[in-house]
Amino acid sequence: MEITAEFIQKNIDRARKGDQKAFNFLLDHYWNDIYGFQLIRTKNENDAEDITIQTFSRAFDRIATFDNSYSFKTWLITISKNIHLDLLRKRKSSLFHSTSQEDDTVYDVPDDTPSAEDNLIYEQNLAQLKRFIKKLKPHYQDVINMRYFRELSYQEIAAELDEPLNNVKVKLLRAKKLLAEIIHKSKNV
Repeated sequence: MEITAEFIQKNIDRARKGDQKAFNFLLDHYWNDIYGFQLIRTKNENDAEDITIQTFSRAFDRIATFDNSYSFKTWLITISKNIHLDLLRKRKSSLFHSTSQEDDTVYDVPDDTPSAEDNLIYEQNLAQLKRFIKKLKPHYQDVINMRYFRELSYQEIAAELDEPLNNVKVKLLRAKKLLAEIIHKSKNV
């Protein structure tokens, strides 16, 4: 199916009304453009991905303000550029105000070994699913585990990660898409 400007506009209109499928379409359609743009700017995959997630989060949060006389892609790139500039300012500012502190962050690495109960209930499917999840980047593994294994709400995940709610939603959406691609590729091998 050819994606026309009219089809994109219909999805923007549907997204304004809260249609999740329209948000998914816009995320999938423009992800590579925004991520590629930021990868060139930042020269860092993690920063590019974080900025891209924040871009879609902010855009979806403010989609009602989008002016149809402009290109949606241009609007996303403008948001992305502003987020990157804010990040650079914040880093520059923190360089002047930073004091040396030890990193006390504790990383919760989930155990990949299914328990006896898991083996009885889920048998091989759960173990296989966990192997697929392990192929994701750690921050995507975290949101998948929090949402589907720990059964946390979006608000609880946002609080635990200290991120805006829309960032969590976009990150989870992206994680599910990447996980689906991994599962699909494994079936075709």
